[in-house]
Amino acid sequence: MADLQSCRVLVTPRSFGRHDPQLKTELEATVGEVIYNPFGRPLTSSEVQELLPGCDAYIAGVDAISRAALEAADRLRVIARYGVGVDRVDLEAAREKGIVVTNTPGANSTSVAELTIGLMLSLARMIPLANQETRGGKPPRIQGVSLEGKVVGLLGLGAIGKRVAHRLQGFDCTVLAYDPAVDAATAQEVGAVLCSQEEVVTKSDFLSLHVPVLPETRGMVNASFLAQMKPGAFLINTARGELIDEVALFEALKSGHLRGAALDAFAQEPPSEDNPLFSLPQVIATPHMGAHTDGATNAMGWVALRDCLAVLRGEEPIHRVV
Repeated sequence: MADLQSCRVLVTPRSFGRHDPQLKTELEATVGEVIYNPFGRPLTSSEVQELLPGCDAYIAGVDAISRAALEAADRLRVIARYGVGVDRVDLEAAREKGIVVTNTPGANSTSVAELTIGLMLSLARMIPLANQETRGGKPPRIQGVSLEGKVVGLLGLGAIGKRVAHRLQGFDCTVLAYDPAVDAATAQEVGAVLCSQEEVVTKSDFLSLHVPVLPETRGMVNASFLAQMKPGAFLINTARGELIDEVALFEALKSGHLRGAALDAFAQEPPSEDNPLFSLPQVIATPHMGAHTDGATNAMGWVALRDCLAVLRGEEPIHRVV
């Protein structure tokens, strides 16, 4: 068995161990040295490059882990992604250096699904605007939208999409879904009807994104895509900001073609305070907080920790990506 007391581990997710201190206790008792995020935010490629030399393992948040950063890693054996997305990790560079990459599929699915439902309701009833105006002494007369009787579309019916569909069953709405990796019977189990992507986009009153960032999905929500959406529809994104052309979305909202959008992810994170989308009252913005609940952070922490330590011990991790 490898001597883990000689190992140094870099941990960058700010919520690691926040709700379950035993995570840090176990890691610190098992390895020789733990380095925690000194910046208090996701790391840039140059910051990762600065911290990786001398590290044997890396429990990683949504940092930019580029080829340049990995070239500086002289001892790194494993990147344990604290979350499911690995689009910010240069997987080919990791593979070339023999660095194992793992993730935590399903660990945050329930929390992200709950936020998705919350954002749908917030858009439908304009809750943030109503709160702001009422506190300012100008209680507005807001005409909301009911979920009952509406069509909710889900692009992606993986772990998160399934949980969203299941939770929508109590709202008496129609749920349409597109996911080429899912069959009709599986969709039916969670109360969704499997359709083509075009049908989902054109028929939905609420359209929610639950797809990973891949070459074919990056920037998929562009001007053409938005033009196909039902006039007066709402867009919800709790997946990745890279899925959306934000300039095109701004135009679709400003023109009134879309009634509103709720975004938990942006192309640039954290987003700039002068992002044009923030000038629109029909936009709800949250700080990529879908996985920021006690249940999700605990689950992600333990899955990432177990796979990280497994690789350091020379064992096969459960959730290997490369």
